[in-house]
Amino acid sequence: MAGDEGTANTLEATPTWAVATVVFVLIVISIIIEYLLHLLHKYFHRLKRKSLIQALDKIKSELMLLGFISLLLTVGQKPIANICIPKSVGESFLPCKSSTFGHAVEETKCSDQGKVSLMSREGAYELQYLIFVLAMFHVSSCVLTFALGMAKMKRWESWEAETRTLEYQFSYDPRRFQLTYQTSFGKRHLKCWSDNRLLRWPASFVRQFFNSVSKSDYFTLRHGFIMAHFAEGSHFNFQKYIRRNLEKDFGVVMGISWWIWLFSVFVIFFNAHGFYNYLWVPFIPLVMLLLVGTKLQGIITKMCLDSHDKSHVVRGTLLVKPSNHFFWFNWPQLLLHLLHFILFQNSFQLAFFTWTWYKFGLRSCFHHETEDIVIRLGMGVIVQILCGYVTLPLYALVTQMGTSMRKAVFTDNVVKGLKKWRAKARKNLALRNHPHLAQLSLDASLETSVSLGTSPSFSVHDASFSTVDFDRPSDDAEYVALEIREAQKAQEETST
Repeated sequence: MAGDEGTANTLEATPTWAVATVVFVLIVISIIIEYLLHLLHKYFHRLKRKSLIQALDKIKSELMLLGFISLLLTVGQKPIANICIPKSVGESFLPCKSSTFGHAVEETKCSDQGKVSLMSREGAYELQYLIFVLAMFHVSSCVLTFALGMAKMKRWESWEAETRTLEYQFSYDPRRFQLTYQTSFGKRHLKCWSDNRLLRWPASFVRQFFNSVSKSDYFTLRHGFIMAHFAEGSHFNFQKYIRRNLEKDFGVVMGISWWIWLFSVFVIFFNAHGFYNYLWVPFIPLVMLLLVGTKLQGIITKMCLDSHDKSHVVRGTLLVKPSNHFFWFNWPQLLLHLLHFILFQNSFQLAFFTWTWYKFGLRSCFHHETEDIVIRLGMGVIVQILCGYVTLPLYALVTQMGTSMRKAVFTDNVVKGLKKWRAKARKNLALRNHPHLAQLSLDASLETSVSLGTSPSFSVHDASFSTVDFDRPSDDAEYVALEIREAQKAQEETST
């Protein structure tokens, strides 16, 4: 009965005004969140930040996935609770030393058989809280990491602007000759320990904490990238190119891959008492992060050594040659997947700690030891700050030194213009090779013009595809000219 003390009311015994009020509040909150995401989408669209728009869409899809998991838990509460297992199995791998911390009401079906449920309804209900907390921590952790990285890389804008000054051009004049160890980049990386692999790794490990990306590193890697892919003296904006790549990588990190989910299941499994997972699981993201940072610093040093071995005298500044062989398995993108894994696992552990604190209290059996609380919180904060402020800027700079450049070398306006030009070129080639299509196109144009009440206008020449229409001037447009001229030449040879 609705008035019985200690008995929860069902919807049958709940006033309709109370149900309507709760539903109304939930709908209003959902509409507000949806509207805020829509405003953020419009803001990114106005800034022409296509990569951030894709990252926002990835956030929505991941939230929808986690919501779907929560929905499945809600629908499957009773079927899961009706799965009966022996008591001996149900009392194994418990997170607490003793099973007397709390008992949920068992299903009648299982209690009659002298067994226990695989997971009680209360347990499935509590697990939904973990899904909700995980979604909040994953999104906020990724945003905070990239915000810290962007803040650290803010000074790169002034470094990029300095490359256009007379002082920079004089200092890096190719007509000046100097020894490799006399350059600022050589002075930083050509040390007594550089040639020894056993000493180079510890030195790279320490260096990532102290001025991990110096001005000489940025200038030298920028010079090597431009010399490998463009003409000498090109005014390519390397800083904007890095930012566009980082925005694309942000969309990748926001997703959750299947193998990352599997490791999360692995972490939950080893949360049982006796594994002492607080002594080793929180350190996995930290160790991997330090390993990635050490590798990135080692790549910079190896590029310096590689250039030094080829020539001890340089023109202007030391020239490093980008190559995939500096990276693990010749795969620069592997570092992005490792950072993705590190960020998710760190946010998962912080979410798990917050969930158990909220549902069971700070001193529950999940965190019975003081060391457990200190280690989990300490490692979570350290990994978050270290990844955003130290490792991410290193990753953003060094991973551009692969053999090939990425698609972000062209801005969205240049890509859009190239696609327009390509469509026009294909159309004109089709009309040349098949003259009867030109008559069909002419008839269709006349019909369209008559239906619209306007007079048709035609262009007999084929120069329409020799130009690229850009929405606005772009700093990177000059690098498309060569590809357009080569395509035009090939087109002329085909027509002749």
